[in-house]
Amino acid sequence: MRRDSRGYVNRSTRFGGLFDYEASLGKVRKIEKEMADPGFWSRESDKSKTIEQLKLLKSRTEPLREMTEAVEELSELLQIAGPGDVAEIESELKALEGKLKKLEVRTLLSSEYDPMNCYFSIQAGTGGTDACDWASMLLRMYTRWLDSKGFETRTLSIEPGEEAGTKSATLDVRGPYAFGYLKGEDGVHRLVRISPFDSNARRHTSFAAVEVVPQFEDVPEDIELKDEELKIEFARSSGPGGQHVNVTDSAVRIVHLPTGIVVHCQNERSQHQNRRTALAMLKAKLYQLRLKERKAELEKVTGAREEITWGNQIRSYILQPYTMVKDHRTNVETSSVWDVLDGDLDMFIESYLRYKAGLGGPK
Repeated sequence: MRRDSRGYVNRSTRFGGLFDYEASLGKVRKIEKEMADPGFWSRESDKSKTIEQLKLLKSRTEPLREMTEAVEELSELLQIAGPGDVAEIESELKALEGKLKKLEVRTLLSSEYDPMNCYFSIQAGTGGTDACDWASMLLRMYTRWLDSKGFETRTLSIEPGEEAGTKSATLDVRGPYAFGYLKGEDGVHRLVRISPFDSNARRHTSFAAVEVVPQFEDVPEDIELKDEELKIEFARSSGPGGQHVNVTDSAVRIVHLPTGIVVHCQNERSQHQNRRTALAMLKAKLYQLRLKERKAELEKVTGAREEITWGNQIRSYILQPYTMVKDHRTNVETSSVWDVLDGDLDMFIESYLRYKAGLGGPK
């Protein structure tokens, strides 16, 4: 990590600017040339990192290239357009507007950790079986959104509820700006509905918590895990069955005793791999905790917005007595609750990014 003379991270050097188009395009061409060499695929180097770097660079250059081409095409059309071309011009303008919006959202992903992959976890909270069912609904909602955006997801662990639903689940999410897009979903989500598990058909309120942790490229060496501070448990992988659940006692659960942080991994091929992945997750969480503590110290001087804590929901999903999804930070809301639960999350994710960038105030 490159720092300036004062010790601050030079983010523009590490990640490049969105509009540093020529430099990013040059890197794309260099990597593509390297990958075109037949010897590239036979080397023992970590090819996955090179491929991820190429995806990240293309995620920066493609929106601007598409925008530039769309403007040029529209300019040419306007020069030769006649009265009968109004419909085509309107269509081109609409497409241009969509590309501009995509580019605008990308400019909001400018923090140091935004480009990183992430660990995405859901934990059922207050509400018993209803909460476990709610956690399953959230898992489905986010999985559909991730699939629609082309992110790669891998289930690291999933613990089913005692009667129904999911107690907890953790996904490994990979793709350009995975953490940047998902960071605003970190917090408590509240569901209000007529419980399908209540024979008297009463309205219940359930809670589930989402946690998003960046997969730091370089965790500092002083984030060390001492054996005496770890409680490591091995168990048989749990789940509803299927090809992704191991039949051996390979699931690994690690508790970091000083902080109480718990990580769980069960879907790797061996106990050793599960342990290695769980330790990587734990290191990432400990590093994130350190960063939050430093931020808290700074905010004692500068002031801070209210922290997201358990019981202080960031978003409510109401199915009864009316239908509405409302984000309590940005005040963005919609009555299309079933579309949201089917993965239509863009309005909430984008409005949060604008809010954090100071382009939309809190309530």
